[in-house]
Amino acid sequence: MDETVAEFIKRTILKIPMIEMMTVLKAWDFLSENQLQTVNFRKRKESLAQDLVLLCEENGVSLNDAALLDIIYTQFHRHQRVWDVFQMAKEPGEDIDLSDMEQFKSSFKKILQRALKNALTIASKHHQIVKMDLRSRYLDSLKAIVFKQYNQNFETHNSATPLQERRLGLDINMDSRIIHENRIEKDRVQRVTQEIFGDYSQPRLEFAQYKLETKFKSDLNGGILAEREEPLRCLVKFSSPHLLEALKSLAPAGIADAPLSPLLTCIPSKGMNYFKIKDK
Repeated sequence: MDETVAEFIKRTILKIPMIEMMTVLKAWDFLSENQLQTVNFRKRKESLAQDLVLLCEENGVSLNDAALLDIIYTQFHRHQRVWDVFQMAKEPGEDIDLSDMEQFKSSFKKILQRALKNALTIASKHHQIVKMDLRSRYLDSLKAIVFKQYNQNFETHNSATPLQERRLGLDINMDSRIIHENRIEKDRVQRVTQEIFGDYSQPRLEFAQYKLETKFKSDLNGGILAEREEPLRCLVKFSSPHLLEALKSLAPAGIADAPLSPLLTCIPSKGMNYFKIKDK
């Protein structure tokens, strides 16, 4: 067995938590049940990894097999990585058909030895793959945004009480006209929020980043910044364990006016959480 392959397998095994070791190895399905039964999983991890590498060598493990083990480990721990989204495009006039997934998998496997980008391009019969301005740790949410499949359940952050429910109660002695106006405004905010975000849970993103390159604008005449020819450059980043749900909660909680800025609400529709804002 090639030393590079052996080291690759060893490093992957050392990354796997012991409590998940058997589950991951069975999902890999490279070592037989009998082989796994001969392994002492109570050993120190370094020694265990060496034993598993020797068994892999007996089975004639290849680089593709080792890569598959790493992919399976990644699937188990996919939230620990930030994933990029790429858009595939065909030549003008060509139909886009991804319905035959088995054919795609077969084609992709045959040309896996090539660079990953080229393999995807050829196997999916597209002529171009372009990186999108969309990243997250949550693959299901990325898929929902890209394919406009919002009406489903997504993981939510740990919060005992939704933000929109954390409101101060109305004073029982408050003027009835004020209470009426508050209810009208509350209903308006809820309606506007639902029109923008829908009545379903939002895809999970942890941040949105805005890179600004704009000239200083002011109603006041003069000033150092007003005379500046070069655009002002700054980076604004909004972060939250569940950003879109947090944005959805702002207006109902009375923290922001409704509707929110389109720069915040357009994230799912544009399929972006990286923005560059420049003067027209």
